[in-house]
Amino acid sequence: MEPLSIHRVTELDLQVAPRSWPFAEAKRAEISAHFADQQRARSQLWNGRVLIGTAPAFAGERLSASYFVVDFASFLAWRDWGFPDKDVFNGFGMGALRGSDGAFVLGEMSRQTANAGRVYFPSGTPDLDDVKDGRLDIPASVSREVEEETGLTPHEYRAAAHWDCIYTGAALAMIRTLDVDMPGAALRAKIEANLARQSSPELSAIHLVRQRSDLTGAMPRFVTAWLEAQLFA
Repeated sequence: MEPLSIHRVTELDLQVAPRSWPFAEAKRAEISAHFADQQRARSQLWNGRVLIGTAPAFAGERLSASYFVVDFASFLAWRDWGFPDKDVFNGFGMGALRGSDGAFVLGEMSRQTANAGRVYFPSGTPDLDDVKDGRLDIPASVSREVEEETGLTPHEYRAAAHWDCIYTGAALAMIRTLDVDMPGAALRAKIEANLARQSSPELSAIHLVRQRSDLTGAMPRFVTAWLEAQLFA
C-alpha cells in the first residue's frame, strides 16, 4: 500500500498538453481485449476520452500538474491492472456534500458503472468538457458531477475556498466541502427523490457519515482518510 498524504491548497494550476502514453501504445491489443470483456459485463461503458495527470507538485497553497488526453479503455486497463505506469496519476475533483447537522453525504455507484458498489462523494475522471483555455477546470468538473449524480445545482450549496488534495501516488483526489442548508437526512431524501426520477441513475444508494462506524470498506482509502481528518482530528 502506497503512503497517503493530504495537502490543503487554494490554487489549482492544471495545464493540459498533448503527449503520448507509452503504456497504452505498448499494450494496445491487451487493452482492447480487456475493454471488450468489460463491455460484455457492463454494456453502457463507452471508450470516450479522459484526462490523466503527471508531475504533481505542491508549493505553499498551490498544486500544479500536467494533464493529457487518453482513451478510457487504456485508463481502465491501467487502473484494473494495478497502476503499472507509476509516472501518471488519476487526478479528479470531489464535492464533499455536508448537511447542516455535520453529516457527510456519499453515493454508492450503480451496477452498470465502472466503479460499481464503491461509495464516495460525487466525482468523475476529467474529460474534454472540463478543459478550458488549455487548463483543466476542476471546480467546473465538480459542479457538473454533483448535478449529474445528485441533482443539486451550485446555488443550493456553499463551496469552501480551499481544496484538500489526497495523494496516494496512483490517485490524487481534490476534495472541496460543499455545505447545504438542510440536515443530512433531508439532503439524502432530496437526492433519493431525484434518483427515482431517472431511468438509469449513476447512484444506487445514498449513505450518511456522522461517525467512525459509518465508514465502510466500500469507500476508497483516500475518502476514509479525509473523513477521519474532518470528523475525528
